[in-house]
Amino acid sequence: MFRKLMIASTLALGAAGAAHAADACSVNVEGNDAMRYNVANIDVPKSCANFTINLKHAGKMAKNVMGHNVVVARTADMHGIDADGIKAGLAADYVKAGDARVIAHSKVVGGGETTSVSVPVARLVAAGAPLSFFCSFPGHSALMKGTLTLK
Repeated sequence: MFRKLMIASTLALGAAGAAHAADACSVNVEGNDAMRYNVANIDVPKSCANFTINLKHAGKMAKNVMGHNVVVARTADMHGIDADGIKAGLAADYVKAGDARVIAHSKVVGGGETTSVSVPVARLVAAGAPLSFFCSFPGHSALMKGTLTLK
């Protein structure tokens, strides 16, 4: 009986570990009406094939007033992406079309809305460090930014 219990426990822990590994390939991030993300760093396991950032706008304001997105790029490219994104406008999610500096980006969402963006981890590795995530809505990246760390 003890042996069966140990085998069942081991199998349950293995299944939980596999589920946890899958969860490690995504992160939930919230942005709010005070222009803040709820996380300052995102750890990305190199063992993931793809990594997903799920963004929830926890505020109430509309996307044309206080919209949020998430852009992933090399830290050194943030300012240029931001400047070009302003010119691209809301219809383009404040990201210049075809911008090779952008590793990945989500659409802009307003209060209560959610969006996701997935990126192949191999693309993050190839981009090199340091990496950042930020909101490219005009003026937001000064406060809404963080680091993305490959582990």
